[in-house]
Amino acid sequence: MLSYGLTKRGTRFLLLAIILCFVFPGLLYYRETFRNYFTDHLPPLYEDYREREQNLEHYKEYEARKDIKYLWSANHAHSSGWGNVMQDYVMNGLLAHATGRSFVFDDYTWNPDGSLFTDYNGHLIPSRIPLTALLGGVMVGGEMPSGDTTPRAVSKGFFKKVCPHPTIIHVTDVNDDRMRFDESVPAAYIFEKWVEKINSIEDPCVEIDPKSDAIFEYWIFGHQRMLSIWEYLKDSPVSTHWGWSPLIHDAYRRNRHIFVPGARTSLFEGLSGSTVEEDYTEPIPGLLALHVRRGDFQDHCVHLGKWSSNWNAFNMFPEFSDKFQRPTDGGWGETSEKNMQMYMQRCFPTIEQIVQKVMQVRVESEHPLTHIYIMTNGIVSWVEELKEALDNSGNWEQIKSSRDLDITWEQKFVVQALDMFVAQRAEVLIGNGWSSLTSNVVMLRMAQGSPPDSNRFW
Repeated sequence: MLSYGLTKRGTRFLLLAIILCFVFPGLLYYRETFRNYFTDHLPPLYEDYREREQNLEHYKEYEARKDIKYLWSANHAHSSGWGNVMQDYVMNGLLAHATGRSFVFDDYTWNPDGSLFTDYNGHLIPSRIPLTALLGGVMVGGEMPSGDTTPRAVSKGFFKKVCPHPTIIHVTDVNDDRMRFDESVPAAYIFEKWVEKINSIEDPCVEIDPKSDAIFEYWIFGHQRMLSIWEYLKDSPVSTHWGWSPLIHDAYRRNRHIFVPGARTSLFEGLSGSTVEEDYTEPIPGLLALHVRRGDFQDHCVHLGKWSSNWNAFNMFPEFSDKFQRPTDGGWGETSEKNMQMYMQRCFPTIEQIVQKVMQVRVESEHPLTHIYIMTNGIVSWVEELKEALDNSGNWEQIKSSRDLDITWEQKFVVQALDMFVAQRAEVLIGNGWSSLTSNVVMLRMAQGSPPDSNRFW
């Protein structure tokens, strides 16, 4: 056997080096899996993200300056799904920016009782997740766009340090019953009253009372009057420079072949710091994203039907071709069988109804749609049945779903943000009109200039 001049020891070292070249990247790629196995399957605590949040680059400068103003919405949404929490953060961030104050961000909080973990349907989840595990950019301390002098966002911990005695505002100081419940009062009016109130306060440190209700309560997001806020939101960096975290970008690169057929995903592409030549502000050519809610959403759709609930506001832009006519012969817990069938078709469609809508949208699309990504919480067997039905309906290059994702342990608990990142960039989206996740994605798509007709609904 030829040894090319190597000694036995040299040959062993060479073999070891070759083995490590193959094994080490795999260990890095599945590092979260190994960490999960050796920590008794406890959810991650995202310590690295939390540490970075407390040491952002502009903190030292801001601590020394006396001219920085802050707005801490201590009453921010919690104990809800990410879609509801995100829409609240959007409005709080918009208010901070409109008043020239630093937005104070906090965790995505499922359980505010101080626990590390919470039981959710028999599974442990993190009680709190640092917002930087989900978001990047201006909402979590990133630089403002060129020419924008608004102070950068800071964490709650930093705010508490520099503002030990802030001015406290109660929501009832501004919001009266008419502003809350009168559907003729546009959300823009509520927003303007709050801008006026905050601008009247000289104290650089302002906190909204944590026991107060939200400024924009959840039912306002489900009414057309919320659309009036678009005048302020459409050009704000809160929407135009919304960003997702490096963890979400890593998850995308790791699964790029699911969203871009034929894309190569190597062991190295899932590692932080690796790059893929792709402009994340551009659409993914040919991608049709479907948001298909299942599971307990069926009961929610029945509830929506009984109360004649309308779509979320950002799903009701007047230029959209798919619209919803709210029935007037139901509500207050009762509705007709005809109305309920209509609600279920548009809120919880069957496989046959999904296929019919997909075929219609494909024909009507301005751009060729070549492949599908299904965002769903449906059980695997049902999702496979749907994929087969879609495949039989047309010549699709590829059909994948969120059940096909390969994600790390840390990414598992923020994977909804990955779905939103992909849906935001899809050539066309078919979403659920009553879903806050859909409406948040639609809002971002409109802010980034996607054609209105690229936003469709069941």
